Amino acid sequence: MNILFTCAGRRTYLLKYFKENLAEGDKVLATDMQLTAPALQVADVRLQVPAVYAENYVDVTLDICKQYHVDAVISLNDLELPILAENKQRFEEQGVKVIVSDPEVIDICFDKYKTAQWVESLGLNAPKTYVRLADAKEALTNGEIAFPLFMKPRWGSGSIGLESIADMEELDIYYNLLLKKIKKTILATASVGDEYIMIQEKLTGNEFGLDVMNDLEGNHIAVSVKQKLAMRAGETDKAVTVDLPEVREMGATIGRSLKHIGNLDVDIMQRANGDYCVLELNPRFGGGFPFSYEAGVNLPLAIIKWLRGENVEASMLQPKYGKMYAKNDYLMEIINKEMGGGKSKPRRSVKLRRYEYLLSA
Repeated sequence: MNILFTCAGRRTYLLKYFKENLAEGDKVLATDMQLTAPALQVADVRLQVPAVYAENYVDVTLDICKQYHVDAVISLNDLELPILAENKQRFEEQGVKVIVSDPEVIDICFDKYKTAQWVESLGLNAPKTYVRLADAKEALTNGEIAFPLFMKPRWGSGSIGLESIADMEELDIYYNLLLKKIKKTILATASVGDEYIMIQEKLTGNEFGLDVMNDLEGNHIAVSVKQKLAMRAGETDKAVTVDLPEVREMGATIGRSLKHIGNLDVDIMQRANGDYCVLELNPRFGGGFPFSYEAGVNLPLAIIKWLRGENVEASMLQPKYGKMYAKNDYLMEIINKEMGGGKSKPRRSVKLRRYEYLLSA
């Protein structure tokens, strides 16, 4: 079995997890628009491809799948998800399983305003959200929301463009500044219409990350809940697995209703009154997945088994609670080769260095 990771970027750990669970002779392939992407260095085969919005991007990726007998494709980039979702049939005609949700699911998750509306349609809480500056100002005047607020791109990725707004003056300044910034970035290509910016109430309670896991047919299977202890560059930096039935059931409700494929990275935060609010849905492996995997959630093996038509035991996707981990930066040697499908042969083994701390009772 050969699995291709597209837009591999920095997700070295995810490729490592799949390699740990594949059989001898199986391969992990990785593509990126830059051969210096760290994750490429741990792949069995690494290839450079055009940017995701290039006209030939899908054709190049299909050619790679054919040349290297790829069985499944997993995307690691938000901006690529709609593109692969719309072209799933082309891959499937070639015998390649694209582990990406359907376009309708991607649209709900990628459009953060639709996310809030969809979450509330399930009877769950979402932050109060506005996509027009005038509507946000009216809500402030009416006392529906109060400063501080959050401002971010409606179609965004990670923490790009995220701003904390303290008063009315900052609201005007940052709104116009962010609008200009978006128009100059790749997010403008991903955005639809002219309502690029989203304004939300700012929540300051405990924050949680969920891995909501469905099988390859969209059937809900399991949820792993982690309390975030620290963030860095928009990703979870420190976290601990926790047993919170109410939050876990929220994740299950989302998984059963959304019917996404594979993993769904969900951000949840508490209001001051204790209510849980769903902030974001990301239909892919997120930066918080390592905290679940290291605590015993073997979704990579489950995906491999599903691809082979095998059954998966529910226990395989249940975390051990109270396991705390912290990410740790390290240097990786970049293998200097010409563009193409060369194998990566690091001079020394590459391992995810991690620190584990046991919580006191």
